[in-house]
Amino acid sequence: MASTARTLTRIALGGFLAFAGVSHLTVARREFQAQVPDWVPLDPDTTVVASGAVEVGLGTALLFAWRQRRLVGVLTALFFVAIFPGNVSQWTHRRDGFGLDTDMKRFARLFFQPVLVLLALWSTRRG
Repeated sequence: MASTARTLTRIALGGFLAFAGVSHLTVARREFQAQVPDWVPLDPDTTVVASGAVEVGLGTALLFAWRQRRLVGVLTALFFVAIFPGNVSQWTHRRDGFGLDTDMKRFARLFFQPVLVLLALWSTRRG
């Protein structure tokens, strides 16, 4: 039962990441730019495109990289950690995006990032 739950979680997480990555590259580029911290040395659009490409890659790998799924889980967890400052920046600079139009909504979102880290690791665990 736990194996099935992990597999379904991994598939959902992979689909979510791939979809989000494609959104970075297409319809939601402006929304994602609101999350880019001011201290990132790249242009916000370049940052969004690069992170979108990484998300598409990680999402696809979560869906199809069966033999390397543990490594993909660790890389996905590290990616979620790496983008967390963007969520903090969006909150501290009061930037709207994706319906996060109040300080409370932006703050509440911060607590979902650790959950994503744990899901990435848990869903790619063997056994």
